[in-house]
Amino acid sequence: MQNSRRRKRTAAPSGEIITLENVSKAYSTGAPALNGVTLHINKGEFVFIVGDSGSGKSTLIKLLLRELTPTEGSIRVMDYDLTRIRHGKIPKFRRNLGIVFQDFRLLKDRNVYENVAFAQRIVETPAKEMKKNVPSILAMVGLAGKYKAKPKQLSGGEQQRVALARALVNNPSILLADEPTGNLDPKNSWEIMKLLEEINEAGTTVLVVTHNREIVNAMQKRVVTMKKGVIVSDEEKGGYIDEED
Repeated sequence: MQNSRRRKRTAAPSGEIITLENVSKAYSTGAPALNGVTLHINKGEFVFIVGDSGSGKSTLIKLLLRELTPTEGSIRVMDYDLTRIRHGKIPKFRRNLGIVFQDFRLLKDRNVYENVAFAQRIVETPAKEMKKNVPSILAMVGLAGKYKAKPKQLSGGEQQRVALARALVNNPSILLADEPTGNLDPKNSWEIMKLLEEINEAGTTVLVVTHNREIVNAMQKRVVTMKKGVIVSDEEKGGYIDEED
């Protein structure tokens, strides 16, 4: 099956699924967004990336998605060398990733089912499989009864669940969540985080960029703290720390 073939392309022999070595990224202004970042993440980890605005978190995510390339250093995600990957292979690489954004990025003119099925159509999943996969993932995120609803008919928490279902339907090896609770109230924020934890416990590597101190401190996962383009702290069972200027 298509998903089982992708699963064979996950971690390097060391168990690492994401490896950054001395990665720097400078924009046209010359100011470094990242400066000599080294980060190793093993398959199956749950990692929070935290830090103030301008700390380099968004640049890091864009590098992992291969939307940007580093000015210096090397990046490996699964068995892909993102500093050398050919442009034509980038879509295939991204099929291994699930991505959830703060602003949901749903297709407003399509219902819940079609929003999730869209991700399956991109990877050319056979229609018979799609008809099984989409209802299954919607049930997992608690939206089995909402498949005909349009995004505008859903609450913010429900829209984020649709975005999560879309990110997961292709069985990704890695889930990247960029401020997934930023537009949600505390109750919905916790429900989304519980879902992310369940997904991680099922074997998916999860990276969450967030400003939510309460969630980071309560969940006691690995916490990587960034400031001004560098990693200033990397702790197992860590918490949200405030770095003074």
